[in-house]
Amino acid sequence: MRPSGRDLSEMRAVSIETGVTKHAEGSCMIRIGDTHVLCTATIEDRVPPFIKGSGLGWVTAEYGMLPRSTTSRMRREATSGKQGGRTVEIQRLIGRSLRAGVDRVALGERQITVDCDVIQADGGTRCASITGGWVALRLAVNKLLKAREITTDPLISPVAAVSCGIYAGQPVLDLDYPEDSEAGVDGNFILRGDGQVIEVQMSAEGATFSRMQMGQLMDLAEAGAAQLVAAQLAAVA
Repeated sequence: MRPSGRDLSEMRAVSIETGVTKHAEGSCMIRIGDTHVLCTATIEDRVPPFIKGSGLGWVTAEYGMLPRSTTSRMRREATSGKQGGRTVEIQRLIGRSLRAGVDRVALGERQITVDCDVIQADGGTRCASITGGWVALRLAVNKLLKAREITTDPLISPVAAVSCGIYAGQPVLDLDYPEDSEAGVDGNFILRGDGQVIEVQMSAEGATFSRMQMGQLMDLAEAGAAQLVAAQLAAVA
């Protein structure tokens, strides 16, 4: 029934390769099916002005898609002089999702910026960015701990994200682009490894949904997030 031939509750193949860049404090290439995202984490001894002097750390994110990450070439946003609304919305989502898994007191007054660059897109780029972004963040924090720049691990729990939706009338896990473009209902689910929900984005894309269907999608998301957390922990072990 699904274009890929997957079962309704089946994730695409997931792989996470760490240490893929030389200079970043943490880096990984996450591949979820044909969606590939390069995630890097940078530690800086500064924080935004609105929390300066508070003793709190900050985690933020930037997101972008390469011109040929999609089937036709996109203009670089730099050529227009500003980021598009979708880009701004996604990078804010990534930042606040990752912060939900961080003890900012334990992090200390420093900033970690997670950059997510989409190399190839086939649906679920924001979810892959959050999932890979946490791996890059974990590796960067490990360096702080190893250097004894912090004494307490500030990462409360892994943070992972997965898309779910209603395609051809059926709830499905981890939508690829053919499904995403035709889904009647589309949702992104961000969860911590301890089961706590960070954010749910759901919208009717041509068909409404019932409370029962929302529950079915949540169940799928929890199962998918558990698989992603297992992949994250294996990657940073």
